[in-house]
Amino acid sequence: MPTLAIVGAGPQLGAAIARVFGSHGYRIALISRNQERLDNLAGVLSEDSLDVGCFAADVRDNRALSGALLEAERHFGSIDVLEYSPLPASDYLQPILETTLEQAQAAFEFSVLGPMTAVETVLPGMRERGTGSLLFTSGGSSLVPNGAVAGTSIAMAGEAAYLAMLHEALAPEIQVSHLVVPVKIGPGEALGDPTALAERLWQLHVTRDRFRVVVGK
Repeated sequence: MPTLAIVGAGPQLGAAIARVFGSHGYRIALISRNQERLDNLAGVLSEDSLDVGCFAADVRDNRALSGALLEAERHFGSIDVLEYSPLPASDYLQPILETTLEQAQAAFEFSVLGPMTAVETVLPGMRERGTGSLLFTSGGSSLVPNGAVAGTSIAMAGEAAYLAMLHEALAPEIQVSHLVVPVKIGPGEALGDPTALAERLWQLHVTRDRFRVVVGK
């Protein structure tokens, strides 16, 4: 059975992604920094008969993130799909004139170095097997700078550039896709419904014919 690793797994989008991929026979590796919340989420998903494992790590801690992914790979035997969608901290969502160097650095670690660490960890196995998908979900400021959320605007622009180059370098061997969600994510949201977004990610993985999709366009 193939395995999906969700970095930044939470009770809304992460849970929806787990359910969608799980319904297609995927085992699920949940990764986030809070072990208690991971265990709670795993308990909920297990009620849907999903095969779930929990691996705690802060995405800003490169060694911990790589270690968690390697542990998940050892536990399940492989990581066939990586999905990266942690929720940015409020410190990164400050106006430009109030954003400090330390906040910008933290946002860069979160949105650029975190994805790079995750990719560098799982990519060798994918390339050895000759297939795999690297899926990333981020907000609208990754493409359109917003001075009200300067940290993420700066850092996610870097993430978008990194993903574009990664896609160019790996296609068609490994699928790289970037889902941009410039709207609020939550149940009942017209464009930001978690299940609908999870289905979009599944289609990107299956059809393997698109790099970037902007929700609502």
